[in-house]
Amino acid sequence: MAQRLKDAFASAAKRVSQASGGGSGGGGGGRAAAAAAQSVTALAVAGGLAYGTYNSVYTVPGGHRAVIFNRVLGMKDSIYGEGLNFNIPWFERPVIYDIRTRPVNLQTLTGSKDLQMVTIAVRVLHKPNPSKLVWIYRMLGTNYDERILPSIMNESAKAIVARYNANELLTKREIVSREVSMDLQRRAAKFNVILDDVAITHLSFSPEYARAVEAKQVAQQDAEKAKYVVLGAQQEKKTIITRARGEAESAELIGLAVKKNPGFMKLRRIDAARDIADIVAKSGNKVYLNADSLLLNLLGDADDKFEKSVASKWR
Repeated sequence: MAQRLKDAFASAAKRVSQASGGGSGGGGGGRAAAAAAQSVTALAVAGGLAYGTYNSVYTVPGGHRAVIFNRVLGMKDSIYGEGLNFNIPWFERPVIYDIRTRPVNLQTLTGSKDLQMVTIAVRVLHKPNPSKLVWIYRMLGTNYDERILPSIMNESAKAIVARYNANELLTKREIVSREVSMDLQRRAAKFNVILDDVAITHLSFSPEYARAVEAKQVAQQDAEKAKYVVLGAQQEKKTIITRARGEAESAELIGLAVKKNPGFMKLRRIDAARDIADIVAKSGNKVYLNADSLLLNLLGDADDKFEKSVASKWR
């Protein structure tokens, strides 16, 4: 548009110069000058109308709102919605805001209740209050999120994290996240900023604390292992005691059985002889054993002597 106006004025000036230089009579030169002046005036009016028409309308995209700054009155109280809108050229200037939810990642270093340094990162979904855009522009400007979110996030995170110990920040992460979200929303509402969601994305401790936690876990595992070793030794002790009691009771019962019935020893000798015979029969080597080795000397007088000695004791 400016180039067209420039070309039109240059053409009009050229025509005026030709008319004034080429005319022989005063009347002809006057008419040419008047015609040139009319042409220049018409071009100026057309250019002004074109400029005014072009700058008197603006478009608000979807998901946006506009406020108007007037050079005479200042900020107008009206908020303009999506679509085509009108303004007074040069006197008014539209400022367009994006009212859709946008993410921002914030990070800060703070201390816990037990004086452990904690690095906490928070992801915030925010947007301006559409009905308070005039106030936001007056007080905060277009970059409102860069002005207020880092400061209120730092203060809120430091205030909430200081209420918990380092281990509670891990075990009660959901509660900590909810408290941070509520505090941030309360603080942001004072600046007419809406927070749709607040979430803790990262939580880390100092290297010294991480090593201390790892050492503690290793010590706890070693203690659990030692506890199970002690329990195993106790169970083994009970097993040995139970086995010894069983063997003692078995020996006592065997003694009582022998006293009451001397033939019990003959049965035991026969069982032992059967076991020996089975082992020898399954062996691939040739073994020659006499009856005494097989405990089969049942015809001897050893059992008779034993029975007589037992009977004499019972008498």
